[in-house]
Amino acid sequence: MNDGSNDTESRLVGIERLLESGEREVAPAWRRVTHGEPRWAVTAAILAAVILQLKLPERLTLLPFGVLPALEVVLLMGLVAANPRRVEPRNKRLRSLGLALIGLISLANGWAAAELVRGLVHGDEGANAAKLLLTGGNIWLTNVIVFALWYWELDRGGPANRMMCHRQYADFLFVQMQSPESAPPDWEPAFLDYLYLSFTNSAAFSPTDVMPLSRWAKMLMMLQSTVSLVTVVLVVARAVNILK
Repeated sequence: MNDGSNDTESRLVGIERLLESGEREVAPAWRRVTHGEPRWAVTAAILAAVILQLKLPERLTLLPFGVLPALEVVLLMGLVAANPRRVEPRNKRLRSLGLALIGLISLANGWAAAELVRGLVHGDEGANAAKLLLTGGNIWLTNVIVFALWYWELDRGGPANRMMCHRQYADFLFVQMQSPESAPPDWEPAFLDYLYLSFTNSAAFSPTDVMPLSRWAKMLMMLQSTVSLVTVVLVVARAVNILK
Protein backbone atom coordinates (compact mmCIF):
# COMPACT_ATOMS: atom_id res chain seq x y z
CA MET A 1 0.00 0.00 0.00
CA ASN A 2 2.80 2.31 0.89
CA ASP A 3 4.56 1.53 -2.40
CA GLY A 4 1.40 2.46 -4.33
CA SER A 5 0.92 5.74 -2.46
CA ASN A 6 4.57 6.63 -2.88
CA ASP A 7 4.36 5.91 -6.60
CA THR A 8 1.26 8.09 -6.92
CA GLU A 9 2.90 10.88 -4.97
CA SER A 10 6.04 10.76 -7.11
CA ARG A 11 3.92 10.93 -10.25
CA LEU A 12 2.07 13.97 -8.93
CA VAL A 13 5.36 15.66 -8.11
CA GLY A 14 6.59 14.90 -11.63
CA ILE A 15 3.42 16.35 -13.17
CA GLU A 16 3.77 19.49 -11.05
CA ARG A 17 7.35 19.93 -12.20
CA LEU A 18 6.34 19.52 -15.83
CA LEU A 19 3.58 22.10 -15.39
CA GLU A 20 5.96 24.51 -13.72
CA SER A 21 8.58 24.08 -16.43
CA GLY A 22 5.88 24.55 -19.08
CA GLU A 23 4.77 27.79 -17.46
CA ARG A 24 8.35 29.03 -17.42
CA GLU A 25 8.73 28.27 -21.10
CA VAL A 26 5.45 29.94 -22.06
CA ALA A 27 5.95 33.15 -20.06
CA PRO A 28 8.45 35.45 -21.82
CA ALA A 29 11.17 37.06 -19.74
CA TRP A 30 9.62 40.53 -19.94
CA ARG A 31 6.51 39.09 -18.27
CA ARG A 32 8.29 37.58 -15.24
CA VAL A 33 10.87 38.45 -12.60
CA THR A 34 14.43 38.30 -13.97
CA HIS A 35 17.97 39.34 -13.11
CA GLY A 36 18.94 42.95 -13.63
CA GLU A 37 20.47 43.78 -17.00
CA PRO A 38 24.26 44.40 -17.23
CA ARG A 39 25.24 48.00 -16.55
CA TRP A 40 28.08 48.28 -19.10
CA ALA A 41 25.93 49.44 -22.05
CA VAL A 42 24.24 52.35 -20.32
CA THR A 43 27.52 53.35 -18.62
CA ALA A 44 29.32 53.39 -21.97
CA ALA A 45 26.54 55.49 -23.52
CA ILE A 46 26.69 58.07 -20.72
CA LEU A 47 30.48 58.31 -21.01
CA ALA A 48 30.10 58.78 -24.77
CA ALA A 49 27.64 61.64 -24.15
CA VAL A 50 30.09 63.27 -21.72
CA ILE A 51 32.93 63.02 -24.27
CA LEU A 52 30.71 64.52 -26.97
CA GLN A 53 29.88 67.43 -24.66
CA LEU A 54 33.59 68.08 -24.14
CA LYS A 55 34.01 68.31 -27.93
CA LEU A 56 31.48 71.14 -28.25
CA PRO A 57 32.64 74.76 -28.68
CA GLU A 58 32.66 76.58 -25.35
CA ARG A 59 30.20 79.19 -26.65
CA LEU A 60 27.52 76.46 -26.81
CA THR A 61 27.97 75.25 -23.23
CA LEU A 62 25.56 76.19 -20.45
CA LEU A 63 28.19 76.58 -17.68
CA PRO A 64 31.94 77.19 -17.84
CA PHE A 65 33.66 74.55 -19.94
CA GLY A 66 33.90 71.15 -18.25
CA VAL A 67 31.68 71.89 -15.22
CA LEU A 68 28.61 69.92 -16.31
CA PRO A 69 30.58 66.95 -17.70
CA ALA A 70 32.54 66.73 -14.44
CA LEU A 71 29.31 66.76 -12.42
CA GLU A 72 27.83 64.09 -14.68
CA VAL A 73 30.87 61.85 -14.18
CA VAL A 74 30.54 62.22 -10.39
CA LEU A 75 26.88 61.20 -10.51
CA LEU A 76 27.71 58.27 -12.78
CA MET A 77 30.43 57.09 -10.39
CA GLY A 78 27.88 57.10 -7.58
CA LEU A 79 25.48 54.93 -9.58
CA VAL A 80 28.19 52.50 -10.63
CA ALA A 81 29.48 52.23 -7.07
CA ALA A 82 25.98 51.36 -5.84
CA ASN A 83 25.36 48.73 -8.55
CA PRO A 84 28.64 48.03 -10.36
CA ARG A 85 27.71 44.98 -12.45
CA ARG A 86 23.95 44.94 -12.93
CA VAL A 87 21.04 47.36 -12.68
CA GLU A 88 19.43 45.99 -9.54
CA PRO A 89 16.38 47.29 -7.62
CA ARG A 90 17.32 50.63 -6.14
CA ASN A 91 15.98 52.87 -3.43
CA LYS A 92 14.35 56.20 -4.24
CA ARG A 93 17.57 58.15 -3.70
CA LEU A 94 19.48 56.13 -6.27
CA ARG A 95 16.65 56.41 -8.78
CA SER A 96 16.55 60.16 -8.21
CA LEU A 97 20.32 60.22 -8.79
CA GLY A 98 19.90 58.42 -12.11
CA LEU A 99 17.13 60.77 -13.23
CA ALA A 100 19.21 63.79 -12.19
CA LEU A 101 22.11 62.52 -14.29
CA ILE A 102 19.93 62.09 -17.38
CA GLY A 103 18.37 65.49 -16.70
CA LEU A 104 21.79 67.18 -16.63
CA ILE A 105 22.83 65.60 -19.92
CA SER A 106 19.49 66.62 -21.45
CA LEU A 107 19.81 70.19 -20.18
CA ALA A 108 23.35 70.56 -21.51
CA ASN A 109 22.49 69.19 -24.95
CA GLY A 110 19.21 71.12 -25.15
CA TRP A 111 21.08 74.34 -24.38
CA ALA A 112 23.71 73.57 -27.02
CA ALA A 113 21.03 72.83 -29.63
CA ALA A 114 19.12 76.02 -28.79
CA GLU A 115 22.28 78.14 -28.96
CA LEU A 116 23.26 76.58 -32.28
CA VAL A 117 19.82 77.26 -33.76
CA ARG A 118 19.87 80.82 -32.41
CA GLY A 119 23.30 81.40 -33.92
CA LEU A 120 22.24 80.01 -37.30
CA VAL A 121 19.10 82.13 -37.39
CA HIS A 122 21.01 85.33 -36.49
CA GLY A 123 24.02 84.51 -38.64
CA ASP A 124 26.46 84.16 -35.74
CA GLU A 125 27.17 80.47 -36.41
CA GLY A 126 28.29 78.60 -39.48
CA ALA A 127 31.33 80.41 -40.82
CA ASN A 128 33.01 77.08 -41.53
CA ALA A 129 30.92 74.31 -43.12
CA ALA A 130 33.05 71.42 -41.82
CA LYS A 131 33.02 72.65 -38.21
CA LEU A 132 29.30 73.36 -38.43
CA LEU A 133 28.56 69.82 -39.63
CA LEU A 134 30.73 68.35 -36.87
CA THR A 135 28.99 70.44 -34.23
CA GLY A 136 25.54 69.58 -35.57
CA GLY A 137 26.43 65.89 -35.74
CA ASN A 138 27.73 66.04 -32.18
CA ILE A 139 24.46 67.51 -30.89
CA TRP A 140 22.39 65.08 -32.97
CA LEU A 141 24.26 62.03 -31.69
CA THR A 142 24.07 63.23 -28.09
CA ASN A 143 20.34 63.75 -28.61
CA VAL A 144 20.05 60.07 -29.64
CA ILE A 145 21.80 58.98 -26.42
CA VAL A 146 19.73 61.34 -24.25
CA PHE A 147 16.37 60.09 -25.47
CA ALA A 148 17.53 56.46 -25.34
CA LEU A 149 18.29 57.04 -21.64
CA TRP A 150 14.84 58.54 -21.06
CA TYR A 151 13.08 55.68 -22.84
CA TRP A 152 15.13 53.13 -20.89
CA GLU A 153 14.54 54.87 -17.56
CA LEU A 154 10.78 55.46 -17.99
CA ASP A 155 9.42 52.40 -19.83
CA ARG A 156 7.29 50.41 -17.36
CA GLY A 157 8.76 52.39 -14.47
CA GLY A 158 12.42 51.86 -15.30
CA PRO A 159 14.84 48.92 -15.47
CA ALA A 160 14.42 47.88 -11.82
CA ASN A 161 10.63 47.80 -12.08
CA ARG A 162 10.83 45.91 -15.36
CA MET A 163 13.11 43.37 -13.72
CA MET A 164 10.61 42.84 -10.89
CA CYS A 165 7.68 42.90 -13.36
CA HIS A 166 5.82 45.47 -11.27
CA ARG A 167 3.87 46.90 -14.20
CA GLN A 168 1.82 44.78 -16.57
CA TYR A 169 1.45 47.17 -19.48
CA ALA A 170 4.43 48.25 -21.55
CA ASP A 171 4.94 51.79 -22.82
CA PHE A 172 6.81 50.55 -25.90
CA LEU A 173 5.83 47.53 -27.97
CA PHE A 174 8.82 45.66 -29.39
CA VAL A 175 8.56 43.07 -32.15
CA GLN A 176 9.62 40.31 -29.74
CA MET A 177 6.59 41.11 -27.59
CA GLN A 178 4.23 40.69 -30.53
CA SER A 179 5.93 37.54 -31.83
CA PRO A 180 7.48 35.68 -28.87
CA GLU A 181 8.37 32.75 -31.12
CA SER A 182 10.85 34.99 -32.98
CA ALA A 183 12.99 35.55 -29.87
CA PRO A 184 14.62 33.34 -27.22
CA PRO A 185 12.57 32.86 -24.03
CA ASP A 186 15.02 34.94 -21.99
CA TRP A 187 14.65 38.05 -24.21
CA GLU A 188 13.58 41.30 -22.58
CA PRO A 189 14.21 44.91 -23.62
CA ALA A 190 17.60 46.26 -22.53
CA PHE A 191 19.36 49.58 -23.05
CA LEU A 192 20.65 48.73 -26.53
CA ASP A 193 17.06 48.14 -27.67
CA TYR A 194 16.10 51.63 -26.50
CA LEU A 195 19.22 53.06 -28.15
CA TYR A 196 18.12 51.50 -31.44
CA LEU A 197 14.63 52.94 -30.94
CA SER A 198 16.07 56.40 -30.31
CA PHE A 199 18.39 56.26 -33.33
CA THR A 200 15.70 55.19 -35.78
CA ASN A 201 13.30 57.80 -34.43
CA SER A 202 15.93 60.53 -34.91
CA ALA A 203 16.87 59.29 -38.37
CA ALA A 204 13.39 58.59 -39.75
CA PHE A 205 11.48 61.19 -37.66
CA SER A 206 8.89 58.50 -36.88
CA PRO A 207 8.57 55.06 -35.23
CA THR A 208 9.89 52.11 -37.21
CA ASP A 209 9.42 48.65 -35.67
CA VAL A 210 8.90 49.81 -32.05
CA MET A 211 5.52 51.36 -31.34
CA PRO A 212 4.84 53.84 -28.51
CA LEU A 213 1.74 52.83 -26.56
CA SER A 214 1.38 55.32 -23.72
CA ARG A 215 0.73 59.02 -24.26
CA TRP A 216 3.97 60.12 -22.60
CA ALA A 217 5.94 57.81 -24.91
CA LYS A 218 4.26 59.32 -27.97
CA MET A 219 4.91 62.88 -26.79
CA LEU A 220 8.55 62.13 -25.96
CA MET A 221 9.12 60.56 -29.38
CA MET A 222 7.44 63.54 -31.02
CA LEU A 223 9.73 65.91 -29.12
CA GLN A 224 12.80 63.94 -30.16
CA SER A 225 11.77 63.95 -33.83
CA THR A 226 11.17 67.71 -33.66
CA VAL A 227 14.60 68.44 -32.16
CA SER A 228 16.28 66.14 -34.65
CA LEU A 229 14.43 67.60 -37.64
CA VAL A 230 15.18 71.22 -36.70
CA THR A 231 18.85 70.47 -36.05
CA VAL A 232 19.37 68.53 -39.27
CA VAL A 233 17.46 70.93 -41.53
CA LEU A 234 19.10 74.11 -40.25
CA VAL A 235 22.62 72.71 -40.05
CA VAL A 236 22.56 71.06 -43.47
CA ALA A 237 20.90 74.06 -45.12
CA ARG A 238 23.49 76.45 -43.67
CA ALA A 239 26.39 74.15 -44.60
CA VAL A 240 25.16 73.84 -48.19
CA ASN A 241 24.76 77.61 -48.37
CA ILE A 242 28.36 78.13 -47.19
CA LEU A 243 29.73 75.63 -49.71
CA LYS A 244 27.95 77.46 -52.52
